[in-house]
Amino acid sequence: MRECVLYAGGDSPRAVHAELVRRGTETEHLWVTGTSPGRTVHVPLGATPIPAHGAAWHEALARSRRIVTDGHLPEWFERRPGQTVVQTWHGTPLGRFGTGLSDTLYADHQHLATLAHRAAQWSVLVSPSRFATPLLRRSLGYAGEVLEAGSPANDVLFPPTSEKAAEEVRRSLGIPPDRRVVLYAPTYRDHLAHPSDARADADRAAPGPYRWDPALDPHALVRALGAGHTVLIRRHPRVTGAVPAGPGVLDVSGHPAASELLLIADVLVTDYAGLMFDFALTGRPMLFHTYDLEHYRDTVRGFCLDFETRAPGPLLVTTEEVAQALREAGAQAARHADAYESFRRDYCDLDDGRAAARVADRLLAEEPEARGR
Repeated sequence: MRECVLYAGGDSPRAVHAELVRRGTETEHLWVTGTSPGRTVHVPLGATPIPAHGAAWHEALARSRRIVTDGHLPEWFERRPGQTVVQTWHGTPLGRFGTGLSDTLYADHQHLATLAHRAAQWSVLVSPSRFATPLLRRSLGYAGEVLEAGSPANDVLFPPTSEKAAEEVRRSLGIPPDRRVVLYAPTYRDHLAHPSDARADADRAAPGPYRWDPALDPHALVRALGAGHTVLIRRHPRVTGAVPAGPGVLDVSGHPAASELLLIADVLVTDYAGLMFDFALTGRPMLFHTYDLEHYRDTVRGFCLDFETRAPGPLLVTTEEVAQALREAGAQAARHADAYESFRRDYCDLDDGRAAARVADRLLAEEPEARGR
């Protein structure tokens, strides 16, 4: 086996990498690139890029002593003796996922049939919350070890580093300190999938990609809110399509860390994206553009909880309603304060800024089969 860590994915693997570097862990760091269409992977300083689907990628998957990923590895991958695979997943789910989609209209049954085999290759699954643990087990077909550590991606949202990090992110995006930031980050829609001619490839990690077809008009939001506001647009990683540019509107879909965008957002506007659970840690207002609520709930995907009664903010239909709610953000926050507090208590119970450290501890522990040698 090669004494290295292979990383695949986004914010949580990146946080684990940073923790290992902070500790001075003596190992080689390899970073998979080219896995998401239309997105550039920013390889951390000191890590070696490994283009997906190439010879070096196949070799790294087969020979890396440790692997950290926040999504599925290829269907053909099988963990070798002495190899540690840490699955950090990508957040707490709101919409049903995995085997929970088996009875839905847009289920990808070919992909669902591979889940149990893929999950069997993990050494440990990192859960972001006690609420998420049984959902992840059931929906991913996983019966192995679970580490309830919180989400490493969310460590940046906690002091003492959060304030300085926020200043650096604003500066890198050219956003003045006095500018109010609205982050618009919707999820994808299963019924907007691109044609499936290339989707049977066993290398692929998940269904998709999907078309960018937002119902919210960010330019109208900027006009309604006036000067002093910047609307950031973050497409879901599985969504492709151009985001029209304009004054006060900034496409941050290519930014390497969604958690850094949450750090600088004064308000989050989303629909059913799991980012709501992460943003709840900030205590800042959330608005929900749920223009297709009935269709999404009853036909497209459905929910893992009673979203309509538990949402930590108002459910809105039109761009005009979202603009009005943004102008009244303080009043909206007060109106939904109890719902927000209970949402954080029930669904965000493990995050404390130390998740990456807990995951790093487990990653560096020997596998049971290695201890006997």
